[in-house]
Amino acid sequence: MKNWDAIVIGAGIIGLSLAVELNKLGLRVLVVEKGEPGRESSWAAGGMLVDSPAETQPALRELAMASARMYPEFVHELEDESGVKIDLRAVGTMVLSRADAGVGCRPGEQNPDPIQTSALLQALAELEPALQDCAGDGRWLTSYFLKERCVDPRHVTAAARAAARHRGVDLSSGDEVLGVEVADGKAGGVRTNKTRFSAGVVVNCAGAWAGLIPPYPFPTRPVKGQMLCVVMPEKEMVRHVVRAPEVYLIPRSDGRMVIGATAEEAGFDKRTMPETIQKLRRAAIDLVPRLAEARILEAWAGLRPGTPDGLPILGATPIPGYFVATGHFRDGILLAPVTARVMGQVVTGKQPEFGLSAFAAARF
Repeated sequence: MKNWDAIVIGAGIIGLSLAVELNKLGLRVLVVEKGEPGRESSWAAGGMLVDSPAETQPALRELAMASARMYPEFVHELEDESGVKIDLRAVGTMVLSRADAGVGCRPGEQNPDPIQTSALLQALAELEPALQDCAGDGRWLTSYFLKERCVDPRHVTAAARAAARHRGVDLSSGDEVLGVEVADGKAGGVRTNKTRFSAGVVVNCAGAWAGLIPPYPFPTRPVKGQMLCVVMPEKEMVRHVVRAPEVYLIPRSDGRMVIGATAEEAGFDKRTMPETIQKLRRAAIDLVPRLAEARILEAWAGLRPGTPDGLPILGATPIPGYFVATGHFRDGILLAPVTARVMGQVVTGKQPEFGLSAFAAARF
């Protein structure tokens, strides 16, 4: 019977990235996935690599900024080991806020002067001619431009899976973990709906399902997000990511555009609602009128792993040998590189290069 040093529960981008990292550190790794690898939250994500201080919780900023810096090398390594091309774009993000929202400024700043803001909006409109003339219709007051990247999450997840396979990481899919086995007070493996796997290290990366796996009840919950993908009438018709209060637009290099997304407390219901998808589409057309010509390719819903305080759960549990990396909510794609790095350090007994006390499971 084959032996492993570590078992990772969950084959989303967090679990796959960590499996690759643990393999690099010399561990024999098995990933156990209840469904199809990479087809839950990672598949449904938009892929905005948001590390702006104005849009990131203070406790998360250090990790977010570090992970954003790591992303180009992370993508390069995955492409090199997998042979999968990843659409990583560095064009930037335009953030728009409504005139009556009172948002769009960084913390501690007052709303900008309307004349200066109008000039900025005119400049942004020149960057994105397809946008509605938001400088002239009075709806928009605050706006700023961010040097953010975005990535196609499906490419990243497919590349991480292929890289793990290339490195000899084992994967058992369609295998639901029913519990972590504990022997002599330590983690000894997992029990699934099919069999048992043994290892002295277990890491729970099961996303929204992490809290359903005994014996440790992590307070994760699913937060539903509905979104759609269209084909733009012209490739590069919109080049930048555009974020507005009602909708965000994420162009892909092949001419597709992702439009999202809702945040719903709907349990584990992944159904899409036609009226919700149409509402998102109308909000996108309100920003870019020519999107009325765009053909809808698909619509879907994903379940983000939420926590009570909106922060991930990272580190050791009270059970020796049992670790957790879950609850990344909207930031799983962004935080994959840094999560793999610090969790690899924690699992192998090293001091993590970033403080993880704010993310400890014991805080709950």
